[in-house]
Amino acid sequence: MNSVKIYRVTGEIRKPNFHTKFRKEIRSLKPEDAVEIVYKEIGSKHRAKRFQIKIAKVEEISPEEIESPILRKLTLGEEDHVK
Repeated sequence: MNSVKIYRVTGEIRKPNFHTKFRKEIRSLKPEDAVEIVYKEIGSKHRAKRFQIKIAKVEEISPEEIESPILRKLTLGEEDHVK
């Protein structure tokens, strides 16, 4: 049985009048699924097409490395209080 892992996806959005870097933490089963989620979320939020989103790196991270308070709470549960 596959378990859900946490991936940190980094890259940048390159639109004609908008350039920015991003780093997102995503829960998924495979790195490919994490990339798909990033394409959907950024495409929806910033109205960016897939060719305008450049993924630089996808890395699996341990629960202790999670920076997102919501994702940290979901993964570690009640014993880790959000600060």
